[in-house]
Amino acid sequence: MTTLLIADDHPLFREALRGVVARILPQAVLREAHDTDALYALVEADPDADLLLLDLNMPGAQGFSALVHLRAQHPQLPIVVVSAREEPTVMRRALDHGAMGFIPKSADAQTLAVALQQVLDGDQWAPAAAHAAPAASADEQDVAARVRELTPQQFRVLQMLGAGMLNKQIGYELGVSEATVKAHMSAILRKLGATNRTQAVLIAGRLALDPGAVTAPPEEPGAA
Repeated sequence: MTTLLIADDHPLFREALRGVVARILPQAVLREAHDTDALYALVEADPDADLLLLDLNMPGAQGFSALVHLRAQHPQLPIVVVSAREEPTVMRRALDHGAMGFIPKSADAQTLAVALQQVLDGDQWAPAAAHAAPAASADEQDVAARVRELTPQQFRVLQMLGAGMLNKQIGYELGVSEATVKAHMSAILRKLGATNRTQAVLIAGRLALDPGAVTAPPEEPGAA
């Protein structure tokens, strides 16, 4: 039985996807997530799902970081990006970071059905403009390789750091001590090749949809 995971924070779009899937795969099992925490739990619980439909703009996704992380942790899971960001360069970056396909949210139901069936058959699908766009830069690919080295907990810490949280706040959210957060931070800096928190966020920010809009996190005394 085909199992599809849908990660999108818009209920109406999840409903539209359910309708298309029900038409082309009436026996399919659908599981949904509305943010990245729910997404990671969903994938951990069902790592052998047939396909994940991932919205780049979902809360916590931070550009292509979630895609890169999931491809590293679950290389057997095909991922198709579904996004309202339809610039050819964005589509191409998604493919370069391991997506099996890119479906614009403006696509009609017929196009969506064709794309899903093609990916489920093992082929890649994306608009022609995606393949004509320039590839992701070598610098961006290098950052992606570094992010792939992070453990799931280290990746969560990095995401929270990018959201502007301090060590104490991160520790509270994760249910760990501040010392444990600092240990994770040290490992993150080493793997990213960064010397401080600000540099780590700016390096990881190269995977953002709009890297120029990434802002530095607040500094704190004694932070890694």
